[in-house]
Amino acid sequence: MGKLIPAALALALLASANAGPALAAAPGLVRVDQVGYWPGESKHAYLMTRGEAGRFTVVDRRGRVVLTGRAGRDRGAWNSRYPHVYDLDLTRLRTPGRYRVKAGGATSAEFGIAPARNPAAKVLGFLGLQRDGAAAPREPSHRNDRAASVYDWPTFTGPETDEIKGRLTKIGGPVDVEGGWFDAGDYLKFTHIQAYVDTLLWAAQRDGKVTGSALRKEADHGLKYLDKMWDEESKTLYIQVGVGAGDAKGTFVGDHDIWRLPEADDNDRAKTHRFIRHRPVFRAAAPGKQISPNLAGRTAAAFALAAQLEPSVERATRLLDQAASLYAMARTTGVDRLVTSLPHAFYPESVWRDDMQLGGAELALAAQRLRDPRAGRWLAEAARWARGYLDEKPGDTLNLYDVSALAHADLVKAMRAAGTTGLAVSEAELIAGLKAQLDLGARRAAADPFRAGARYDEFDAVPHAFGLAATARLYRSVTGDGAYDAFGTQQRNWALGANPWGVSFIAGVGRRSIACPHHQIASITGKPATGAVVNGPNDTKLFKDGLGEHVEEMPACPAGGADRYERFTGHGSRFADDVRSWQASEPADDFAAIALYALTLTSS
Repeated sequence: MGKLIPAALALALLASANAGPALAAAPGLVRVDQVGYWPGESKHAYLMTRGEAGRFTVVDRRGRVVLTGRAGRDRGAWNSRYPHVYDLDLTRLRTPGRYRVKAGGATSAEFGIAPARNPAAKVLGFLGLQRDGAAAPREPSHRNDRAASVYDWPTFTGPETDEIKGRLTKIGGPVDVEGGWFDAGDYLKFTHIQAYVDTLLWAAQRDGKVTGSALRKEADHGLKYLDKMWDEESKTLYIQVGVGAGDAKGTFVGDHDIWRLPEADDNDRAKTHRFIRHRPVFRAAAPGKQISPNLAGRTAAAFALAAQLEPSVERATRLLDQAASLYAMARTTGVDRLVTSLPHAFYPESVWRDDMQLGGAELALAAQRLRDPRAGRWLAEAARWARGYLDEKPGDTLNLYDVSALAHADLVKAMRAAGTTGLAVSEAELIAGLKAQLDLGARRAAADPFRAGARYDEFDAVPHAFGLAATARLYRSVTGDGAYDAFGTQQRNWALGANPWGVSFIAGVGRRSIACPHHQIASITGKPATGAVVNGPNDTKLFKDGLGEHVEEMPACPAGGADRYERFTGHGSRFADDVRSWQASEPADDFAAIALYALTLTSS
């Protein structure tokens, strides 16, 4: 949303303040997908109000009425201020153009039918902004990473903190870990995240049939970094560059302790900033030792997906061999806590068979393309891991911590290509697994006023919504069944403005998109982080101690610090568009990747 409150809303709020309880005068509001809808899709907007709904109209840019209708059923209360949310069915609107909905005395944000531009391009641009090293879009950053020292895992002062107890112990180096992407609004780099992101970029290129070179170049950038993080000769996988916090005694600081531009780090001479200037590197395990299976599976998947798309047979074969050597290093017995980041609390993944299934499926598909005789072995292994995942029943949907939806769809494709039967899992069981995830989201959506299939009061609501949108398309791709098309569209709609806050959770996408992301580069330079995808709403309990620290170098945003969305807090969740709000407004690469994948699939 823009920084100025619409005049009608401002007058209504003023009258409310002067005339008595604010609840009595809360105006109606119409929420739409601010990017828009494809002509053949189901299309829904929502009227939030205290009163009854009657008819609605849709007008074009000239103010001409192009559609009228009667509001649908009351889908329930959002909060005490908005006890009614009515469905407005716009499905009959099919003519390309730009429109607004009028209902309950309110007018929606503008939206399109047959949008002229796919927001995926802006999301891809955000990943470009996140580039580190010589290929950074600003000045080169962290060139010292080219000769980084390797350190033993630190000990932390508690299970839920990143404060380091004692000192860091150097055990090796130098290694070249320059490049890659910053993880989020900070400058740490994690292989766990980068492998997931790069896998989805290659999958978007393949499944979305993307033309042009931009997506391929970004995927290549990620793969080049993963190639550095996997030392095939010594069989060592490096998992992290940098530390989040300093030590308990204050002898050094970490990445999260200071707010600055990344290009300043190489020449930062402050005594306590030695691990800012020369960032430590950590490995998954000692050279030649088995690797946490989640890391081995998803990183192998990135190399194998690249092998599926590489025009050069020689290079594709080399990529496949890299994927195979890494996949073979997975520790799949006696698995305790998975390795993701240091501390583990940053990214507390607990499920891994989906990663191994994904790695095996992508290896099988790449091998089938290259007529490699190992294809059958990897197909059988992927099926075995799929069986274990389905038996485990984790109960999640497509996101950073669960990649089974993509794994199921690609394993079905590999099984069909091979014509193999008698595996540990059948096509029907994999398709049922996809359906189960969609049904989980659909049940939530049926009970939610805005048809959200994700949980408002948990982390990663927005990426879960995009994950469900992508899963609906994956289901259709392997079944030909469009039963979940409307549900998938509604998840995309929710993320792009058809939500209680009326916010597009992608910066620069839609008329009222997030304006104050918790992002250092955007905050300091004043240049928008266009394409950044944020967490979105989160549990109100996470805000009980405030939005977050306001460090000296952090410009205030919004000006004055007023919470423009407080009145929309509901269903145990809150959203704050504030640079301090790490709980809701921090963008992350994994959020961007799943959004890009979903937007690519839904527009192809």
